[in-house]
Amino acid sequence: GGGAYGVAKAGGAFDLVRFVQQPQVLARIVSAVLALIVFACLVGDGYVNRSEEEKLYCIFNRNEDACRYGIGIGILAFLACIFFFMVDVYFPQISNTTDRKYLVLADLGFSGLWTFLWFIGFCFLTNQWSWTRTEDVFIGADSARAAITFSFFSIFSWGLLLTFAY
Repeated sequence: GGGAYGVAKAGGAFDLVRFVQQPQVLARIVSAVLALIVFACLVGDGYVNRSEEEKLYCIFNRNEDACRYGIGIGILAFLACIFFFMVDVYFPQISNTTDRKYLVLADLGFSGLWTFLWFIGFCFLTNQWSWTRTEDVFIGADSARAAITFSFFSIFSWGLLLTFAY
């Protein structure tokens, strides 16, 4: 009954309560919060230095790429969640089948790519954390562990978004 990509259901009034109760909207909110936590942990406590040094370095084995990767995918994931959240808001109003198809395919492709990138990020951060010397970590260890943990959870939240898009 819904036609191609639900086009037969297009139109009607916006119901906020019904909208927020949709599983893909809840998963998108969770994904945005997880991405926010990851990049906030890395921006806030991901760079440290010793008292005798002036230059800040990444807490993950002094590998700047580890911090940049985590911050980069976190920011882009958060912005994408906002974009696709807005798409979710306006999707019922779109009656053009082609537009709906491209939006669903964009959500599917982006969610698949970001599921993979979060997996790579989790592996990369975990590997670099395992090689980090304990004398290099004075503060920020909890933030580094939180970034790793929430990167792991992000794999599943984006995988869930992938499933909903499919």
